[in-house]
Amino acid sequence: MYKIVVNGQKRTVTGPPDMPLLWALREQLGLTGTKFGCGFGLCGACTVHLDGVAVRACQTQIGTIGAQKVTTIEGLSPHGTHPCQLAWIAHDVPQCGYCQPGQIMSAAALLAINKRPSDDDITGAMEGNICRCGTYNRIRAAIKTASEKMAGGKS
Repeated sequence: MYKIVVNGQKRTVTGPPDMPLLWALREQLGLTGTKFGCGFGLCGACTVHLDGVAVRACQTQIGTIGAQKVTTIEGLSPHGTHPCQLAWIAHDVPQCGYCQPGQIMSAAALLAINKRPSDDDITGAMEGNICRCGTYNRIRAAIKTASEKMAGGKS
C-alpha cells in the first residue's frame, strides 16, 4: 500500500512497487484523463507531473514516488482554465484528442519553468509527444499563446 499525493489530495493505492503509476491513476483512482499509449514512455499520452516535472506515468513505478506530488490533467486546474487548456481551445488543437492531455501536461511543465520559450525550447519539451492527427502546428501556436498569457502579455 502506498500513500501518494495526487492533485493535492492524499490517496492510497495498492500494488507491487513496480506497478506503473498509470495503472494506479486509471484503475484505482478513476483518473482516466491520463491515457495509455505505447506503454514504453515513447508517445507521451500518459504524461503527468511529478513535483512539476513532466514524466511518463507508464514508466513511473508507484514504489518510487514517495513524497513527490503527482498532478494529472484533471488536477492541472480545477475548472480547465490553465492558460494551456484555454490556448488549446482557442487554437482548436484537438482533432481526435487522445494525445492532448499528455501534450498539455508537457507544455504546462515547460511554461512553469520558462515563460517565454524559444521554438527550440518548445521542440525539446514536446519531443516524444506524438500526435497521430498531426496537429503539431496548432500545438506550437497554442503553447506560444499560453506563454504570452503566463508572461503577462496579450494573447
